[in-house]
Amino acid sequence: MEAKDEGTNAAQGDAHRHTQGHPHGHVHSHTQTKAVLNRMARLIGHLESIRKMVEDGRDCSDVLVQLAAVDSAIKGVGRLILKDHISHCIVHAVEDHDEEAIAHLNKAIDQFLK
Repeated sequence: MEAKDEGTNAAQGDAHRHTQGHPHGHVHSHTQTKAVLNRMARLIGHLESIRKMVEDGRDCSDVLVQLAAVDSAIKGVGRLILKDHISHCIVHAVEDHDEEAIAHLNKAIDQFLK
């Protein structure tokens, strides 16, 4: 479970220290949390509309076009998270000489780009 800094809100950024699953100890500061959550909410709505298209027997081509749009939007959210992570978290990891955090990022990038 992550311990969060109670004094910051999503608009200002979200700082937390990894305590489970991520052994590095630097503090993370996320400035794009609100934008990520907003994009994810839109994605969920889009997926629900695609589900309705399938239930209603809409043309497969139309469904595929909408699925491609969702796929692109998911990749966009991933890029936003990655950029935010590099701009803030990895900068701190480099300053702290936290090679484990950098290795963890490289592994995440490999998985993201599959």
